[in-house]
Amino acid sequence: MRAVLTAGCISLVMLLAFVPAALSNTVTGTQTLNPRPGAIGKLQVVTSSVTLTHTGTTFAAFAGGDTINYKIRTTISTGTGAITVKATSNFAAGGPSVTNGDLTYTCSGATLGTGCSGSQTVSTAASTNIVTSVPAGSCTGSGCSGADPNSVSLNLSLLDNPAFQTGSYSATLTFTISGV
Repeated sequence: MRAVLTAGCISLVMLLAFVPAALSNTVTGTQTLNPRPGAIGKLQVVTSSVTLTHTGTTFAAFAGGDTINYKIRTTISTGTGAITVKATSNFAAGGPSVTNGDLTYTCSGATLGTGCSGSQTVSTAASTNIVTSVPAGSCTGSGCSGADPNSVSLNLSLLDNPAFQTGSYSATLTFTISGV
C-alpha cells in the first residue's frame, strides 16, 4: 500500500507541476506618455556683490559692471523671453537714491535676444529690461546649438552728488528671467 501511495503522490506532483504552465496568463498593457516641456529660464549673476568705484573727475559717477549668464528655452512658434532688473531695496538715507533715479545701467554683448538700448534707470517700483526679444524656439544648454550659457554685460552707473553724506551704502537688485 505504501508503494501505491508513493506512486500516487508522484503522479499528483507531476500533475501539479504542469498545471501552472497550462493555466498561466500573460496580460500586457500600454501607456501613452505625453511630456510637455515648457518654457524655462535660469540665470546666474556672476558676481554677487559689485563695488562701484569712482572714476574720472570730482563728482563723476561711480561705475561698476557684472556679467549675467543665462539659459532659456522658449516655445517653438510663439515663444519669447526676457531678463529684467528691479531694486528690491534702496540705499540708506543721506546718500544716493534709487527712487530718485540715481542708479542707471547700460547693456552690451547679449548673445541671445536683444540687449537694452541706451541708458536705463533702475527702479524700486517696476522692473526694467536688460534683455528682450529672445526668439521663439530658443534653446540654451546641453543638446542645444549656440552658446552655453548665453551672457550679457551690465554696466552700472551711480550719480555722485556733493550733497550725499560720506559713508558706505548698499542696495539690492533682483534679476528675473522669463520664458514663454
